[in-house]
Amino acid sequence: MDSQIVAFTLAAAALTIAPGADTMLVVRNVLRGGRRDGVVTTLGICSGLFVHATLSAVGVSVLLMHSAVAFQIVKLIGAGYLVWLGWQSIRKATSKYAPEPIDVWALRFSRCRQRCFWEGCLSNVLNPKTAAFYLAFLPQFIGPKDPVLTKSLLLAGIHYVECIFWLVALSILLDRIRHVLLQVRVRRWLEGICGAVLLGFGAKLAIARP
Repeated sequence: MDSQIVAFTLAAAALTIAPGADTMLVVRNVLRGGRRDGVVTTLGICSGLFVHATLSAVGVSVLLMHSAVAFQIVKLIGAGYLVWLGWQSIRKATSKYAPEPIDVWALRFSRCRQRCFWEGCLSNVLNPKTAAFYLAFLPQFIGPKDPVLTKSLLLAGIHYVECIFWLVALSILLDRIRHVLLQVRVRRWLEGICGAVLLGFGAKLAIARP
């Protein structure tokens, strides 16, 4: 096996298991809709990796990183989106009304999996720090004679598989203890924590520099 691919696989694995906004989004959606919503959110998140790999390969990420205006626009959109997701969770956690029964929640959110996919995808695609990572990281594992786009997509595919395994495993684990997590007090706390963390990531992204 290509030593560059092995090195990338190990480095991407370390990146994948590091908790971030994507992880918290999966936790939130598993809490709300169960394992399937977590898996659909994961598919959306991981699909965004191919977008970043393609943009990096064709040079769009270079433009983004060297254009203060472009970076600022994408950064603020991404930050605003994370803040909005966080605020939705905090509103749910602080609602004066008791959360709905589990069966009602499951029925309602089973109809919203398309939304889960796009939440995950947009969370990933609208993060310019991910674009910066791919721009700085991928070229280190692409040889001078390698076809840039093909190799970039191959590396993104490896990262995709790792991300799928990790976040799906997390979704399954959380789903197995969901009966505990869905107790009213516990769920309020978890919604609040997820919301606060997403708000924090949004604020951090808002002050990020290229």
